[in-house]
Amino acid sequence: MATAAILGCAGYAGQETLDRVLAHPGLELIALGSDSLAGREAGALDPRLNGSLPAFTPNDEAAASGADVLFLCLDNADAAAFEPPADAVVVDLSGAHRLADPELAIAWYGSAPGAWSYGLPEVHPAEGRLIANPGCYATAALLALGPLAGVIDSAVVDAKSGVSGAGRSLKPSSHAGFVLENLSPYAIGAHRHAPEIAQTLGFAVCFVPHLLPVRRGLLATCYLQTDADVRGLLAEAYAGSHVVRMLPDGTAPELARVQATDTAEIGVFTDGATGTTIVICALDNLGKGAAGQAVQNANLALGVDETLGLRLHGVLV
Repeated sequence: MATAAILGCAGYAGQETLDRVLAHPGLELIALGSDSLAGREAGALDPRLNGSLPAFTPNDEAAASGADVLFLCLDNADAAAFEPPADAVVVDLSGAHRLADPELAIAWYGSAPGAWSYGLPEVHPAEGRLIANPGCYATAALLALGPLAGVIDSAVVDAKSGVSGAGRSLKPSSHAGFVLENLSPYAIGAHRHAPEIAQTLGFAVCFVPHLLPVRRGLLATCYLQTDADVRGLLAEAYAGSHVVRMLPDGTAPELARVQATDTAEIGVFTDGATGTTIVICALDNLGKGAAGQAVQNANLALGVDETLGLRLHGVLV
């Protein structure tokens, strides 16, 4: 059985990764890293965690645990400074290693530590043991548009995410008084996931994210012009996937069906008045948009079933 360590376990992505590792039949958790919880028992994070789990250690000690797989649930600066062990699979859930262009990496993330293999399994499978986990918005946009890259050269992406996408740290825009009963666009024309999307597609998109008054879930509505068989191309791309589900004609993706899962839904529509093709992707920003995809990438790097440890079903099974 392979061993695993999680660095930055106290954040939302870290907690979600922990949940999946605990459900994974082929991973043994040997280190819980958290600088803020170091020295405390696992129950300090959640009282439902029993005494069989290791106590929290500083992140650098967790990194040196000798684990076969390391999940980096750190902020961008700490992930950029991380020195990976020589023989471990390392999945970075931050944005530090996503962008191949050093100038773009510095502009968007403040440093250019070097790009790791970008791991969007259905569209751009990672190679090697150092894996950059895609951003949540980028995952939704690329699942919708990635298989179409050869038949389109532009798109508009209107995306909306729950407040957990902003992380656990408090900020004015994540206070209940701002979020509840509100819908707000942000980082308009200047979101760091835009160059990530462009890097994979080969062309830039017009991307506008919005903050939804919900805890989790993300929906991206993509508008494009093409005469290609969009539904056919997407159906072919995901025919063998256990994670990405093409919906029947006329059925729209919904947050409620993907929340707390590691799956994604895709629907295809046509606007009769303009001929615009509309591709909609729904996923959980903490699941397929973060922790679920990280575990999926680790599974592929280890050569095991990519769905091990994943949440593939919601309430109805």
